[in-house]
Amino acid sequence: MSSIAVPAPELEPQSVISSEIAAIEAGYRQAGVEETQPRLDYPPYRSSTLRHPTGDLCDVEPETIERWAPCFGARDVDPLEADLTAGHAGEPIGERIILAGRVVDGAGRPVRGQLVEIWQANAAGRYTHERDQHPAPLDPNFTGTGRCLTDADGRYRFQTIKPGPYPWRNHFNAWRPAHVHFSVFGSSFTQRLVTQLYFPGDPLRALDPIYQSIIDDRARDRLVATYDHDLTSHEWATGYRWDIVLTGGRQTWFESEDVA
Repeated sequence: MSSIAVPAPELEPQSVISSEIAAIEAGYRQAGVEETQPRLDYPPYRSSTLRHPTGDLCDVEPETIERWAPCFGARDVDPLEADLTAGHAGEPIGERIILAGRVVDGAGRPVRGQLVEIWQANAAGRYTHERDQHPAPLDPNFTGTGRCLTDADGRYRFQTIKPGPYPWRNHFNAWRPAHVHFSVFGSSFTQRLVTQLYFPGDPLRALDPIYQSIIDDRARDRLVATYDHDLTSHEWATGYRWDIVLTGGRQTWFESEDVA
């Protein structure tokens, strides 16, 4: 969801942000040290200076902050919940897409029976949420949330609408690239992992401090889905494939809940 990171009077032009990103990239390449996780304190992403941890980690008793197992709602996961274009009086506006892939561990083994949730903006770049006051139209036929369970081969599949970019107040004329938020649950709430899927060919990725806070190019590219024509539905929806790797050297980056 879009978040207010910096008050409007302090907004800086995109050229300042782009220069900062370029300087950080240059320093990283000169250092020659692999850095596949995002920097917690990343100056171009202004609110990271307020959100990243500044003290030592402390031990907590898991039973004091979670139940024995996740509670996902009042009912079991229905297969229809994986279709974000259904369940309304009419058809949602926008390009229908299919998002599919596998959830695997570092050795490529399927992670079965995992709850995968997604949430996103609509085709106009607006979330169905009271905190999103971006003056873009809401779609009465699209709420932007869905969930499913991975099958025996670790596969998930959603049908949805391709989200639009939206402005956020990190700097002057700041726009978030089109993206879909993903959540994967383990066996408890503290094992929940959250990340974002991006789309190929989006020019806004190069200007986005959240995406660029992952300094390593290869690690950053793991967040970008691949267009898969074999996944498309004839005369209905285009298809994108994206696998989620939970551990190992090719692990997908996961974010804190505060990331926009």
